[in-house]
Amino acid sequence: MQYDDILRQLNNYVPHTAMEVEHHANTVAFVKRQPQCWQRNTVEGHITASAWIIDPAHDHALLVHHRKLDRWFQPGGHIEDDVDLFSAARREAQEECGLTTLSPVVPAIFDIDIHAIPGNSKEQQHLHYDIRFAFYADPSAPLVVSAESKAVRWFPLANLLADDTDISIRRMAAKTRGHSS
Repeated sequence: MQYDDILRQLNNYVPHTAMEVEHHANTVAFVKRQPQCWQRNTVEGHITASAWIIDPAHDHALLVHHRKLDRWFQPGGHIEDDVDLFSAARREAQEECGLTTLSPVVPAIFDIDIHAIPGNSKEQQHLHYDIRFAFYADPSAPLVVSAESKAVRWFPLANLLADDTDISIRRMAAKTRGHSS
């Protein structure tokens, strides 16, 4: 993982909403404070990478039902031995969904979010500074449910725009709808 590459990607990103402007500014500040920002042992939190997976028609998004948090999210997680954030997001999608063929919508950051992860017996509450990349996948491709999830499912984007959907999922669905026109 290259610290300079993380900063370059963050500096090239243009937020789309007021909330994202805040998440972007806070993520950049965190990265500048923490040169090892992707390391899990950073007490404040760490950079994570996620994959927003959509079908080529821009009608559906693939979500996983997270076992520990008991909610639907895009696949994603911790940085491991990945060379960069994009590779980490792709690896997480492959591990969590079993998809072997993913094509980038664009090879740049699609979304940024910051969210708290509850503490447990192994670690205290901390923040995930989540960097998200958008990928296309074939909705007819076989899916695999990993040990980290309860289910994997394609959702119509129109359903993900509902008020009871997680705000960051709703934001990415709205961006996808805007990109499809």
